[in-house]
Amino acid sequence: MSSPQERLVAQLAQIKELSGLSLRGLARQADLSSSSLSRYLSGRLVPPWEAVVALCRAVSRDPRPLRPVWAEAAKAGAAPAPRRNDLPADLFDFTGREAESALVEELLRSAGAVTVDGMAGVGKTSLAVHVAHRLAPAYPDGGLYLDLCGFTPGQEPLEPYAALGRLLGALDVPHPPAGTAERAALWRSELSRRRVLVVLDNAVDAEQVRPLLPGAGKSAVVVTSRLRLVSLDGVPPVSLEPLTDDDAARLFGRAAGLPTSEEEAVGQVLRQCGGLPLALRMAGARLRHRPGWTVAVLAERLRATPGRFDSVFGMSLQQLDTVQRRVFRLLGVLPGADFDAAVAGALTDLPADRLDAALEELVDAHLVEESSPGRYRMHDLIRQYAADLAADEEPQAEAALRRVLGHYLAQAVAHDRTLPSPQRRQPAPGDPAKAMAWFDLEYVNLVAAFDAAARLGLDEVVAELPQAMRVWFFRHRGTDDQARMLEAAAAAAARLGRHRQRASLLAELGYARAAAGRLTDALAAYELAERSEPDDETAAALALRTGFVRRDLGDLEAARAYFRRARELFERLDSRAGRSQALAFDGWVTLHLGRRGEAVELARASVALAEGPAQITGLVTLGVALAPDDPAESLRALRDALRLSEENNLRHNQAWSHNYLGVALRITGAPEEALEHHRRAFELLEPLAEVQMEIDFLHTYAETCRVAGRPDEALALLDRTIALARELGRPYDEQRARAARENVLAAR
Repeated sequence: MSSPQERLVAQLAQIKELSGLSLRGLARQADLSSSSLSRYLSGRLVPPWEAVVALCRAVSRDPRPLRPVWAEAAKAGAAPAPRRNDLPADLFDFTGREAESALVEELLRSAGAVTVDGMAGVGKTSLAVHVAHRLAPAYPDGGLYLDLCGFTPGQEPLEPYAALGRLLGALDVPHPPAGTAERAALWRSELSRRRVLVVLDNAVDAEQVRPLLPGAGKSAVVVTSRLRLVSLDGVPPVSLEPLTDDDAARLFGRAAGLPTSEEEAVGQVLRQCGGLPLALRMAGARLRHRPGWTVAVLAERLRATPGRFDSVFGMSLQQLDTVQRRVFRLLGVLPGADFDAAVAGALTDLPADRLDAALEELVDAHLVEESSPGRYRMHDLIRQYAADLAADEEPQAEAALRRVLGHYLAQAVAHDRTLPSPQRRQPAPGDPAKAMAWFDLEYVNLVAAFDAAARLGLDEVVAELPQAMRVWFFRHRGTDDQARMLEAAAAAAARLGRHRQRASLLAELGYARAAAGRLTDALAAYELAERSEPDDETAAALALRTGFVRRDLGDLEAARAYFRRARELFERLDSRAGRSQALAFDGWVTLHLGRRGEAVELARASVALAEGPAQITGLVTLGVALAPDDPAESLRALRDALRLSEENNLRHNQAWSHNYLGVALRITGAPEEALEHHRRAFELLEPLAEVQMEIDFLHTYAETCRVAGRPDEALALLDRTIALARELGRPYDEQRARAARENVLAAR
């Protein structure tokens, strides 16, 4: 008997079918986010009752009969996912800023966006985070935080393209589109259906922020920057000045942990700190850790150090011992956004007990923040101060940084080895889920470590790190950083004289470019790889992948030659799975060359060699090839391919199988049923951002619409194909679509 949740999912699926819309189209109609609707339809999340009502209204259906089914599903334990909260902790001693806080809250309610600007250390981030925590109940769909690294020492500001990728990922939107404009549009669309409060911290300028702002809807964004972002139309600014003397005195007293009755001495400390909360906390912490001192003693010590920041930071350093001061200096050269004790251990080369004690002291002195249990970060101003000290006083800073980069590489390699991959026969013992979680957590730091290694000329790290991240990249369908990392890694491997490693890296680079729709660039990478003495496994993979690119460029004879070359190489390697794939794709291009009988034989040979999901490609090829002559076996093969795809949760293959079930049904005279499979293929494809599959599916879907007597729909799909092919520089696909368009127009 089915569970309550399964019954609810079945009812929601019926609504989806009744609507006749794509997943994104139905989400738009019901004013829901497409990622949430995807989770409702897959059974990963029980929707709130309001979402069920909205879906029913979208298809003019009475929601009341669904109430008992929904109530049972909700009672069974599945509930909406917990509110996402990426915000740093609110400061326990947040002081003052009542007027500014009230103004920011009011502007968020009225304008949906606000910028907070002011000098370094004045408390911009603290105010933004404080307000975000206070307003959390008004934004039930989450609180997001992203450091844009506008003024972070040693790091480049985050590009809008990459920032949008991370923000969409935080909303569980997988595989964002390829272009910045498309990502920005999707980000606005997702925010419009949610109530999310986003803190964009440390912006460098208005151009960085503009694509990240919300559009319509009830979500809101707080931006912080050292600069006044006056060119952001419709985003009012709130400028922070240093704290008033009264608020500064209160904050200093709270940080010091004692009443401060020495008014004259307190005034001297406040003048040295300039009303900056960061400096006041550090000065107060210094006094708290010296119970024998008076405020007058602290003021005298501060006056003895020239420079306002040097005096405050320097005083905080004076309370540390030699080891703790060295740890602080070295943390200034650390790449990345945050770190854990293991990274700090590699940096300092200290035993765990001494390191833990040093980190605790740095946290108590407000020189380091413990952003979450066991993870630490530094304010940009303090990080720059530490880096300056390291440059002047730490001769072993570069050696320490090299240890950290080696640590990141070793950890990435160790975690990667536990992940299943076609490149390894047996993963190392370990928990793959924990390994993927480690990569998710450390991704930003790994990229920063890679960039630091490139700056230092550490070719070993540069060449190895992207390969250790290969499985993670594949699971995420690549990232914005992957191609540039692979390019640098291939160059590093060449400098090291590692020709086979260079070939492997170039093969990965070609694959990444092809997945992004850059076929000519992919082909260039593959050709370089072929000239770099690849080993047999890389050579076989190269032949197969080059065949894909030649096929997608319309050079079917060349593609066929590469697939046959791949089959020979896989035979040498005694790889049944590889031979099966090469046979299947050989059959595919042979079919499109008009040699149907030969294509059937190649597809049958592929299926006979393979087992389980490795049969899918051969089955799809066989099903399409048999459609004109043996409809029953054709549909049986394609349904077997779909079953294997679903049983193994292979969404790309599910989409592929549905699309070509549509083709086969159209050929066998059932165009209306075929259209249902085409629609389902696009629903599955939508979150995957697979450009090449989208172009293929558009061609076949348009032809089915034409046969079904829907010329307007066919023309719309072909126009979309032409636009996409132009955008990606795909003349073959553009020519095919234009020819098909002319046929549709001629038949009207």
